[in-house]
Amino acid sequence: MATILHIDSSARPGRSDTTAHGSHSRRLSARFISEWQQHRPDDTIIYRDVGTHPPTPVTGDWIHAAFTKPDQREGWMHDVLRESDMLVDELLQADIIVAGVPMYNFGMPAQMKAWIENIVRVGRTFGFDRARDGVPYWPMVTDNKTAIVLSARGDFGYNPGERVAHLNHVEGGVFTPLEYIGITDHRSTAVEYDEFGDDRTRHSIATAEAEVDRLVQSLLPRFAA
Repeated sequence: MATILHIDSSARPGRSDTTAHGSHSRRLSARFISEWQQHRPDDTIIYRDVGTHPPTPVTGDWIHAAFTKPDQREGWMHDVLRESDMLVDELLQADIIVAGVPMYNFGMPAQMKAWIENIVRVGRTFGFDRARDGVPYWPMVTDNKTAIVLSARGDFGYNPGERVAHLNHVEGGVFTPLEYIGITDHRSTAVEYDEFGDDRTRHSIATAEAEVDRLVQSLLPRFAA
């Protein structure tokens, strides 16, 4: 059995294949889940829509609580960290994290950033010890997880080596903190040309959907009996 954590972060509530002006990233992430379930209908899917229900942003109290040793935390500290604990638990259960993450102003949506801030947790997903030889930080997520970012962009040319690749901070913004906590297997694809609304948009959608299908096929053998 596999567990997939399915995250959507678009502010648009609908999918572009079912709703006018709907989200391409939601469309791609839903396609991944649908394709996966055709092959493995009994696997567990955990769904988290941070686009419409964003996690609480990190506060000073959150930082104080997180960096206090668990056995020394006061009651209010446990309350402050309760949502973060739930999000971390979901992450740790998952074998695959598939996230719909559209590009907003060259980076991820603030809702997705809030999720990342809540799951990069000292003592839970990364360790920290000033007395440790060398680097005082180390990843604590040591099982074999795969992270997939399915994105959408209004313009084009954001892939590595292309026209405006240096302006794309979406995939790196997600994968860098995940790698920091120990999730190093990263996959991605994206719809481009959204603002053009012509054949280039339609072709990009079809190309991204085909890549989603290939991603599913590439991961299925890992969970074969």
